[in-house]
Amino acid sequence: MKKPDKIKILVVDDSAFMRRVIADILSEDPRFEVVGRARNGAEAMEAVRTLSPDVVTLDMEMPGKNGIEVLEEIMDFKPVPVVMVSCLTKKNANETMRALDLGAVDFVTKPSGNISPDMRKVGDELRRKVAGASRAIFLGPRGAGKSPHAREPFPPPPRRGASKGKFEMLVIAASTGGPKALQEIIPNLSGDFPLPVMIVQHMPPGFTTSFAKRLDERSGLTVVEGRDGMPVRKGTVVIAPGGYHLMAERKGADILCKLAGTPPVRSVRPAADVLFTSVSETACGSVLALILTGMGKDGLDGAKTLKDKGAYIIAESRETSVIFGMPGAVVAAGLADEVLPLYAIAEGLERVAR
Repeated sequence: MKKPDKIKILVVDDSAFMRRVIADILSEDPRFEVVGRARNGAEAMEAVRTLSPDVVTLDMEMPGKNGIEVLEEIMDFKPVPVVMVSCLTKKNANETMRALDLGAVDFVTKPSGNISPDMRKVGDELRRKVAGASRAIFLGPRGAGKSPHAREPFPPPPRRGASKGKFEMLVIAASTGGPKALQEIIPNLSGDFPLPVMIVQHMPPGFTTSFAKRLDERSGLTVVEGRDGMPVRKGTVVIAPGGYHLMAERKGADILCKLAGTPPVRSVRPAADVLFTSVSETACGSVLALILTGMGKDGLDGAKTLKDKGAYIIAESRETSVIFGMPGAVVAAGLADEVLPLYAIAEGLERVAR
């Protein structure tokens, strides 16, 4: 039987040490073959042209053209899945969000600065995200790849008897490809959207602040990073802070945010399963839930719990999911009341919520 082709990877970093470490980490996985290493933008573009890699790992900070400029050039010339490799600074957090806007599939944070001798601390994450990027339905930058029928009305399906009463909130789960998806959905919700919103987007500490600010600037709703004890109210979108599980708890007539640094669930923290389960126990009315693109099955167990309490569940379709893992698991389990492409989700949420 023919062996499957290996995933061809190009490693781009201005540091020879980091190029070697990243290549060594990836080469430990038999699925991968590091076909090239580049130290700057010019070498990266030449390697993209001649080697046709399946995935590029791209350093954010390089002399000459930085990672953003190289990413733009790659996307203009020959779009290919890119995983950004960034050290944690406020500037890099903002630039990483921009990279995701421009078409990067995912990112990994260097543990201790631009040259990280301890890069192996994130070795498993790097291999997992590169593997995920290689399977991504790559939509490219600025909405490229969107269905040609994106602006046609998507007919609402008949309700299937879900929702036993008035909705009390909207909860959303997202992972790989989620930042870009959420930037299409949240700004397209009306400023008088009738439900408070709580979101788990898999993201490490230090990046969710920048992400929430970016969404807030583009939205008619107020978008904030969650804080312990913060009220969850109509007109507000709460993003789970990186490194903490986000939960909902009731205090009198109010629902408040609760944060916990308890162990990861399904290898992630924040986890949608934790949020969904807490909301199923807290909300008095029914809950509207949305599962967006992402690797793995986070949100599946929580969706089952929500469905038992009368939730109405929407999943992103395979058509627009960068990775159909999380929404696919919910669809396969028969929990989705609707399966919608990304371009129809904001309209679908408005319709169902009202």
